[in-house]
Amino acid sequence: MRMLVLGAGLQGSACAYDLLAHTDYDVVLADINVDNVAGFLQPYVGNRLTLARVDANDRAAVRQAMDGVTATMSAFPYYFNLGMAVAAVDAGSHFCDLGGNTEIVLQQKAMQDRAVAQGVSVVPDCGLAPGMVNILADHGIRQLDEVRAIRIKVGGLPQNPEPPLNYQIVYSLEGALDYYTTLSWVLRDGKPTQVKALSEIEELEFPGVGTLEAFHTAGGLSTMAQRYEGKLPTMEYKTLRYPGHAKAMETIRDIGLLDLEPVDVKGSRVVPRDVFLSVVGPRLRKDYKASPDMVVLRVEAEGVKDGEETVIRWDLLDRYDAETGITAMMRTTGFSLAITGAFQAQGKIQPGVWTPDECMPAEAYIEALRQRGVEIRESRLTPAEAR
Repeated sequence: MRMLVLGAGLQGSACAYDLLAHTDYDVVLADINVDNVAGFLQPYVGNRLTLARVDANDRAAVRQAMDGVTATMSAFPYYFNLGMAVAAVDAGSHFCDLGGNTEIVLQQKAMQDRAVAQGVSVVPDCGLAPGMVNILADHGIRQLDEVRAIRIKVGGLPQNPEPPLNYQIVYSLEGALDYYTTLSWVLRDGKPTQVKALSEIEELEFPGVGTLEAFHTAGGLSTMAQRYEGKLPTMEYKTLRYPGHAKAMETIRDIGLLDLEPVDVKGSRVVPRDVFLSVVGPRLRKDYKASPDMVVLRVEAEGVKDGEETVIRWDLLDRYDAETGITAMMRTTGFSLAITGAFQAQGKIQPGVWTPDECMPAEAYIEALRQRGVEIRESRLTPAEAR
């Protein structure tokens, strides 16, 4: 059985590694540049790992790479996801991606009939957030007799923060800025509502980490706000950072440095966000050996179980793996992508287009992560204990 991973960056490399380490599938890793693949992949090159030079903009080449492939996992930037999904379905390949853009996911959902006719599944939004957190949230919903609220908080953080932003790049900075500038979907009184990113800051004490702040960002709920409209009253997704980060980014955003409309600078048209990425990006890009990262996650489902007020909580604290050089963000995002693709190849997901909360077998998924050392801890609390 052959699997195709699109994108040889951080997440795609982690996805390919996970497939090679935890399945017996052959893997093709495709990108426009595959000359310097990650060191942890080198032992597999020429054995079960094939490297293919493919430009994401060359649809014919992408389609050709999918021939004979059981499942395709895309770690390309989100704006390629729709085209990649269309090509995969046409090729008769299962497809999953890291998502992050709800409008594109809705367009992918419109492919339901085509996917079913081809006998393949398409699963967008299957990284960490969206992805892992949505699977856990839906797992909680199905365990409660009555659901009052779903609250999701997650963040990729440096273990040793440095001012002024106390942040380092753990995935695409371009993607993070999208989340900081796009309205976030939530459920309020059972109705899908959009709130401003970086708003409604709250503090959270997380064991082993300390004080963090949580604030709204876009993309994390995927389509869950629409799916559960009128079925439960409250659902929200917030990003975790060290205290002070949200206000700093709000200032940067509100003075226009993240705008996409070009402005005149000494006779040239310049996009403010491009300047920000060019100037700030290198300062936030760290050597993970010297500045290791971690992922912090908390998902809570609050409601009633057997007549008792109950909060089901999942906590995760994952850290950079010094032995392999794989970051916590790669472990939780890239591994999640690989697990999804493997489940599709194994027939555990029925044909059609599904978000992870709609189709992933939660207990099997949590166990697969545990086997990889990504430990999600579940606890049952009263609402008072959860505060």
